[in-house]
Amino acid sequence: MHGSPNHNPVSTIATEPAIIRGSLIALALTFLTLFLFVPLVAVFYEALRKGVAVYTAAITDPYALDAIRLTLLSTAFAVPLNMLFGIAAAWAIAKFEFYGKSVLITLIDLPFAVSPVIAGLIYVLLFGAQGWLGPWLTEHDIKIIFAVPGIVLATVFVTVPFIARELIPLMQAQGIEEEEAALVLGASGWLTFWRITLPNIKWGLLYGVVLCTARAMGEFGAVSVVSGHIRGLTNTLPLHVEILYNEYQFAAAFACASLLTLLALVMLALKTLIERQTARQRQIPASEETP
Repeated sequence: MHGSPNHNPVSTIATEPAIIRGSLIALALTFLTLFLFVPLVAVFYEALRKGVAVYTAAITDPYALDAIRLTLLSTAFAVPLNMLFGIAAAWAIAKFEFYGKSVLITLIDLPFAVSPVIAGLIYVLLFGAQGWLGPWLTEHDIKIIFAVPGIVLATVFVTVPFIARELIPLMQAQGIEEEEAALVLGASGWLTFWRITLPNIKWGLLYGVVLCTARAMGEFGAVSVVSGHIRGLTNTLPLHVEILYNEYQFAAAFACASLLTLLALVMLALKTLIERQTARQRQIPASEETP
């Protein structure tokens, strides 16, 4: 019968020998311990090894505070820009058919295929003093490379796919029936978006925003190329950690690194909450249909 245990994947897995299940669990736990838990513990141990006073001094150093502010600033610009682009791109790809659709999807995935360092070099080629637009920018006293605009552009580039890639399959799975019904009933395009489309994608959108935020705060390669490593001006927190480590200020480097780790853990917690809420929302229709 279709509902027999032989067709249940969970039942099939449960019938595997205990030694196989135990080996797989032990392998997974060993991998997580060596490559996740131990490094996390090491970061906080090294950050606090010389005492709370040294830790506090490191994260309240003026250069560290400037790096934190710049990291948050670049993230504050990059995430909303990618959110607007992600919603627009996903809406166009999922709801409409047009020439060049496959090209647009490929371009969205481009930052996954291109090294962040190459992305930074591209911006230097475009906006650097010797770049294609460099003379014009210099003539008009506009500074992009080795300044905040370059850091924001580099951060935007490497985080482009995260929100769009979360929304595209979600919108494709939802279809266009609800939007078409709203339009037939006289709703405008914007009203349909605000009342139908946006509520349907809100959890996927939040999930993409969390991933985009985490990636933006931890970006190193592209930002390193375009920043110039100017202390107090163009150093983000990851770049500040590198400079401290290269100067053998290990306690300060790990203290600042622990801030990035804490931010990553916060993003992970938010991601987990959103996943649970999304799973719960998907279960609601099934439970409502149960007599």
